[in-house]
Amino acid sequence: MRHKTSMSYYEYSINVSPPFRDALIKNLYDAGSLGIIEEDDRIRAYFPAGSDMRKIEQDLAVSQALMEASSQHGAFAFQRTLIPDRDWNETWKQGFHAIDVGDRFTILPPWEQKKTGRINLVIDPAMAFGTGHHETTRSCLLLIEKYADRTGKEHFLDIGTGTGILAIAAAKLGFHHVTGIDTDILAVEAARENIVINSTPDICIQMGSLTISNGEFDVIVANIISGVLVMLAPAIASHLRLKGFCILSGILHGQDDEVVEAMRKAGLGLVERWPDGKWISLVVTR
Repeated sequence: MRHKTSMSYYEYSINVSPPFRDALIKNLYDAGSLGIIEEDDRIRAYFPAGSDMRKIEQDLAVSQALMEASSQHGAFAFQRTLIPDRDWNETWKQGFHAIDVGDRFTILPPWEQKKTGRINLVIDPAMAFGTGHHETTRSCLLLIEKYADRTGKEHFLDIGTGTGILAIAAAKLGFHHVTGIDTDILAVEAARENIVINSTPDICIQMGSLTISNGEFDVIVANIISGVLVMLAPAIASHLRLKGFCILSGILHGQDDEVVEAMRKAGLGLVERWPDGKWISLVVTR
């Protein structure tokens, strides 16, 4: 097993009115949040301890001022808590349990029993996010399951691999050459750990952006925010094999048309829109 990088995290617990929640989540991701947990009356956002806390809290103050100046103003409050590295896995264990996704997948942590008759994706979240509990990750898994058999199952690319869950799912569905890329060293380390746990050693996890990947892929998955998808559209199109499928997620309702248009300009046509709550996933093809 690889040695995990030791790092502490800050958790921001933020109470915010529903009309402003989606915009705030986008801003937090743009500010570098590694992950966000949504609850009934608040959201929890996580940042590495080395982040610029002053800048993050200035942005939160701006969000608060804008909300208070609007006609829909409501309660807004936040607090910051340091989570030491030694407490990180315990924080996750409190809320990470096995779930079934689609007809074949079960996502579970290492401390729970595997299910017979299912494709078990054993995910130790360690210091990165992407356990499968979020709507966008579940949607990606469902769409990978749906479209996998429509390709030759040769080459699969996961952009922003996180814990590696989507890459591992592709390998277990029979893709022969699976690559995951991420710009976060903590995610890369976590993905490599999970590859070992799942006995899928042939998956290649690389540190960096899409520019480091060569060749064309039968399936590309990108579960990242819509602004990045728009920016990456030409590069994604250049890596997608003729008649291959690209699954795009991390898109909030109202942002999907912009992504569809960017992909169209890059030469990719819409196959399907897949809604899940406030999120939309897209399938496009060359």
